[in-house]
Amino acid sequence: MQDIRWNTFWVLLFVSFLSLVVWGFKSLEVAFLFFVLCLTVYLLSHVYWIHRLNKWLKNPNLSTIPDGSGIWEEIFSILYREYKKQKKSKSELTTTLGRFMTAAEAIPDGIVALNQNNEIEWCNKPSEKMLGINLSKDINQPINYLLRETSFTEYLNDKKYNDSLRLISWRNTSRSFELFLVPFGASQKLLICRDITQIEKNDSIKRDFIANVSHELKTPLTVIIGFLETLSDMKNEFNEKTYSYLQMMLEQSDRMKKLVEDLLQLSSIESNAAAAEKKEIDMHDLFKRLEKDSDLISGKLHKINMSIKKNIALLGYEKEIYSAFLNLVSNAIRYTEKGGSINVIWDMENQKPYFEVQDSGIGIDEKLIPRLTERFYRINADRSRITGGTGLGLSIVKHICIRHQAQIEITSQVGKGSQFKIIFPQERLSLKK
Repeated sequence: MQDIRWNTFWVLLFVSFLSLVVWGFKSLEVAFLFFVLCLTVYLLSHVYWIHRLNKWLKNPNLSTIPDGSGIWEEIFSILYREYKKQKKSKSELTTTLGRFMTAAEAIPDGIVALNQNNEIEWCNKPSEKMLGINLSKDINQPINYLLRETSFTEYLNDKKYNDSLRLISWRNTSRSFELFLVPFGASQKLLICRDITQIEKNDSIKRDFIANVSHELKTPLTVIIGFLETLSDMKNEFNEKTYSYLQMMLEQSDRMKKLVEDLLQLSSIESNAAAAEKKEIDMHDLFKRLEKDSDLISGKLHKINMSIKKNIALLGYEKEIYSAFLNLVSNAIRYTEKGGSINVIWDMENQKPYFEVQDSGIGIDEKLIPRLTERFYRINADRSRITGGTGLGLSIVKHICIRHQAQIEITSQVGKGSQFKIIFPQERLSLKK
């Protein structure tokens, strides 16, 4: 397309030439009037096509676009091509969006799109059924106005997108949901809601089965251990080889008893999903017992150093807290060679109480750390059997931490020891004056 400035220049030049010709045949006044008349016609033609363009822009349509004349013919031609291209792109975008919406509706999980203010922008049908959202009424409403659960509000504000939240449905208490927040775009989020009712039921059946089997094993096992201990006391009645067999049977029976006890404890903790009570624990008495039991487990073959801040008291369930602390200490003893050192710390950091166990043991490969809290997971199965480990200790610790809203942090280096740290929330802190 020719530049409109050049077009205007050539028009002015041509009109000026014609005016000079008129001046030659007529007078200067006639030539001037002729020049003004030509310019007026030229400007009026542009005003006319601007009016046609403005009228078309109010209701754009490919079939009604003006043809134009002169430079306007090229302008309208460009508009025609661009509008056609834009319409095609819009059609493709609408088709793609339609496919996305259809796919989103087919997903069994609930999906809610939230803006930077946590207001609902869009949701699919499953989310309406699960969360009780009505998109036509609730669009642009803050999600926490509709889901008035304290735990959900805290989860929304914490912005810990690697975590999930499990909730019992407030509309139907027989159903359970797991919620995820996934950030996308500049500051938007997707709230994904998954129905985990069946998973929860399966887990409950599994826990009940383990608890029932463990409970049924406990009584006959107690009888067997009682008879083995009685026979073990009759050392003179057996030859040396038979007596060694009795001792092996007794050791394995004790190991099985410990396994049953750990399974029962784990099942008990898992079956109680509610937060632990906030009763003040006598930490002085707790650490006194912990020191005594640690020495018994170690047989005083390790250097166990206790660094305890006496003015920090904890609000929680004492039996579970003691079990978690003892599990960490006994774990450190189990994986630390004789003569090694173990540091037990009870202190406060950023107004949060924490319990930490540091050992100079064999250490753990960093790749294996995420699996340590799994049931029956052992780094060294042979060593664990020799030292009497059941593979459930850290799993018990993890579930006790969940009950007390605490976090467990594990750091380790092979050959340089390990550090296990339980950090409790500030609301479970009770400072003694």
